[in-house]
Amino acid sequence: MMPEALPLPSARLNAVFDHIDEHKESFLRRVIDYVRHPSISAHNIGITEVAALLVGMLKEIGLEAQTVPTSGHPMVLGRWEKKPGARTILLYGHYDVQPPDPLELWLSPPFEPTIRDGRIYARGIGDNKGQHFAQLLAIESHLKVHGELPCNVIVLLEGEEEIGSPRIADFVAEHREKLKADFVVTADGPMHPSGTPTMTYGVRGMTSFELRAKHASRDVHSGNLGGVVPNPIWTLVHLLSTMKTPSGEITIEGLHDAIVPPSELDRAAVARLPLDLDDAKAKLGLTRLDAPAERGYYERLMFHPTLTINGFHGGYGGPGSKTVLPCEAFVKCDIRLVEAMTPGDVLAKVEAHVKKHAPEVEFIPRGGMLPSRVPMDSPYGAIIRSAIELAQGVSPIEYPCTGGSLPDYVFTKILGVPAFVVPYANSDEANHAPNENMKLECFYNGIRTGAALLDRVGVPS
Repeated sequence: MMPEALPLPSARLNAVFDHIDEHKESFLRRVIDYVRHPSISAHNIGITEVAALLVGMLKEIGLEAQTVPTSGHPMVLGRWEKKPGARTILLYGHYDVQPPDPLELWLSPPFEPTIRDGRIYARGIGDNKGQHFAQLLAIESHLKVHGELPCNVIVLLEGEEEIGSPRIADFVAEHREKLKADFVVTADGPMHPSGTPTMTYGVRGMTSFELRAKHASRDVHSGNLGGVVPNPIWTLVHLLSTMKTPSGEITIEGLHDAIVPPSELDRAAVARLPLDLDDAKAKLGLTRLDAPAERGYYERLMFHPTLTINGFHGGYGGPGSKTVLPCEAFVKCDIRLVEAMTPGDVLAKVEAHVKKHAPEVEFIPRGGMLPSRVPMDSPYGAIIRSAIELAQGVSPIEYPCTGGSLPDYVFTKILGVPAFVVPYANSDEANHAPNENMKLECFYNGIRTGAALLDRVGVPS
C-alpha cells in the first residue's frame, strides 16, 4: 500500500513561508536579544523587566497586550480577536527560566547567547523562550503578509512555570472569559530523539512530600547506645519498604483507585511509537529498566504512577567513618500522577499509610499538579497533525501522554478545552542543565509550524 500523500500548503500559507525564509537572519537576531534578558523566577531576577519587554513585543507585532498581576509573578496576556465566528486558539508558554547553575559547566555565559555548530546556546532558548518566540514570529509573519490572522489568537505567557505554576489555576479560573478558546497548544519540551516532530495529547501530574523521623534529642555513640536508641534512618527505610516492593509494585492502599486505564486508541498509538530499547539503555548507561521488568517502556511513562525517592538525608556523610547514631533523618519523595489521580487524594492516602505503618514519622505534604489527557481522536489533533505535515513535510510522532508534567490541567479541567503539547526543540536541548541549546533548524521549523497551525485553525470546520 502506498503511503498517504501529505497535504500541500495553500498559496496564502506559501506566501507566509516565503516571508519566514526571507527574514531568518532578523528572526535569529531578535530571539538572541530576547534570551539575553535573564528572567529567573526562583530568584525573582528580571521577571518584571521581561514581562514588560514581552508586552512591548506583542503590541509591536499587532496584538492587544497587557501584564496581569497575580500574588506572585505577572501573567502576560496578548490577543487578536477580529474574526467573528472563527475558531480561537490559545498559545501557552512561559517566560521564566531555570537558574543557570552550575555556571562553571557552561562553555559560554548562559545569558550571552552564542551560536556554535548550528545551535544557539543560552539559558531559556529551549525552555521556553525560543519556542514561544517562534509562535510569536509565526503570528507576526501572517500579519505582515496578509494584514490579518486566519483565526482568533490568545497568547498566555506565565512567569512561574519553573517554580511549579502555583498561581495559574486561580488565574485561569478568575479570567475564564478572557481565555475562552477552542483549544490550547503549548510549544515546549524536546522532540523525539530521531528529530521527527512530535505532538502530545496529555501530561502526567505530580505531587511531592517529605517524611521526617526524630527519636533522641541528640546524636549518640553507636556503641554506647546502639540497640537502645532507635535509628531514624532505619525507621524511614522500613516505612519506605512498605510503600513499594522490590518487584516495582506501589503498595500505598487505594493509590490506584482513581486511575483511568488507557483506551484502545492509546494502546494503538503506543504500539506505533519508535523504540530502540538497547540504544535507550546504552545512552543512559543502564543494564536494565526499573521493575517491573515486563512493563513496556512507553507504558511506564504514560499510564502508570511512580513513587520516586528524590533524596535521603541523615547521619554522617563525610570522609572515613564516624560511629554515630543520628537523632533525625528525612526523605523527599514525589509521585507522578496519571489520569484521573489528584494530588489531594494521593497525599491523603500517603498520610494514612504513614499513620498506619509509622505513626511517629512526620508527614509533610508539598504542592501538586493534576494530570491532563485529551482523547486521541480529538478533531483538533487532526488540525495539529496537518499543520506539522504542511510545515515540515513529515507526519509527527503522536504520544498519548508524556512522562513529565505541565499545567495543561488548567485548560482541560478548568477551561474545559483540549490542550496539546507540540515541541519545537531538539531532543538534546539540555533544558534545566548547563549548555541549554536549540538547533537553528528547529527554531525555523517552529516558526513554520506555528504559521501552518494558524492557517489550519482558520479553515472553517
